[in-house]
Amino acid sequence: MTGGPESAVLPPSLRVALGLIASLAALVVLVFGITYADDSEPGAVDARIWAVVDGAGPPWRHVAVVTDFLGEPVGAVLVIAAVVTGCLLLRGPRAAVFVVTGAGLTVGTTTLLKPVVGRTIHGDNLSYPSGHTAFLTAIALMVSLLAAGRLGLGRTAGTAFVFAAGLVAGAAMGWAQVALGSHYATDTLGGWCTALAVLPVSAWLVDRTADRLADRTTAGRRTNPPTGEPTPVGRSATDTVPGRGRRRL
Repeated sequence: MTGGPESAVLPPSLRVALGLIASLAALVVLVFGITYADDSEPGAVDARIWAVVDGAGPPWRHVAVVTDFLGEPVGAVLVIAAVVTGCLLLRGPRAAVFVVTGAGLTVGTTTLLKPVVGRTIHGDNLSYPSGHTAFLTAIALMVSLLAAGRLGLGRTAGTAFVFAAGLVAGAAMGWAQVALGSHYATDTLGGWCTALAVLPVSAWLVDRTADRLADRTTAGRRTNPPTGEPTPVGRSATDTVPGRGRRRL
């Protein structure tokens, strides 16, 4: 994070728009969490969507299984490793840190919210919000954010690009979770909104931390500038010269 100047992972032109989206998404997560707290049955909307999507047969079920794997521990690690490797190959250490931090904070948030909300499916399986949906959405948001910064997209185009990427990824994983019967549709919406709420904050934290470390490094170099000519080998800067007392070489 201090290996030289590097562009922010949260482009300045997108900060306001993504901040507003994050606030609205957090509100949705809160409202849905209160609505379905300690519930174990699908809502009216959940039942309608489940009736249409549940029980998908081949080849769509195979697609759903593969998509679901991306949110499983092994699949998630492989996805993160691939994205981090790409960041490092493009000489973006700050971006690599962002990917790890953003994914960790997003999944950690869903993990903490599940027992708080207490919604269950198929017995005692905590379901709200969907961690799978949140994870894949977070990956799409981070990759699109980094791409928007490299491409220099403006506020409108950049916001639309990032939001569309997150929407496609969230919809794909949300469909897979409902099709496999792992989550209610509102669980997946909660997971999608969790990623939208957490990622801008994660990006801001990474940028702020990296900038502070860079400033400290720069300040340290200014406080301790390089010395002049090196002291000759075998003689210190305060060696005594016979007949002339002590002098500085």
